[in-house]
Amino acid sequence: MKPLKPRPPPQARSRPSLPRGVVMLYGLVALAIMLIGAVAVVRSMNTSLVNAGNLGFKRDLTNQGERAVAQVLTLMQTGALGTETARQSTSAARNYSATLLTTNPQGVPLALLNDATFVSVGSSANDVAVADLGVSVRYVVDRLCVNTGLAEASHCTMAESPIPLGGGPGIGAEDSTAAGAGAVPLQVVYRMSIRVDGPRQTQAFFQSTFTL
Repeated sequence: MKPLKPRPPPQARSRPSLPRGVVMLYGLVALAIMLIGAVAVVRSMNTSLVNAGNLGFKRDLTNQGERAVAQVLTLMQTGALGTETARQSTSAARNYSATLLTTNPQGVPLALLNDATFVSVGSSANDVAVADLGVSVRYVVDRLCVNTGLAEASHCTMAESPIPLGGGPGIGAEDSTAAGAGAVPLQVVYRMSIRVDGPRQTQAFFQSTFTL
């Protein structure tokens, strides 16, 4: 009986090798995706910083607008427009109109939106400039009346005086008109509109009404 010969071990099958360069291609694609994501993050951060800066400027412009408020109140109470007679006619030299100014749909006078229109209503010499902050404040004041002359309820917007009756001569005095003695006096309403220009072409508008 012939001895059995040992069988040779089976040969290991070799795995098919990947084409050269495929791994590098995958790596480049992943790197490109990461670079695109990094650029998007940087741009988003820059946009957020710009928006935050503009918001800060806007808030500061609100405070700067108070400069015009103080100037207007002084002008209307004790200044050149401190009398009813002076307020019956328009004064472009003082940024004052005795009649309603034309506005856009948002209620902002066109004189504050267009420099050419502003010339007929006010003077740039009255602008309040804050040079160290790069801020400029411009304002206009108009009387809510259709016609010039004496303010009357027939052609003006009037409001009840907030001052108690009998407060003094010409100030909160009792009404002796046909409405009857003791009636609440009416006073003409004025509108103050302010435009504040700041850094980075930031611009803000403010508006308020008041009586004297």
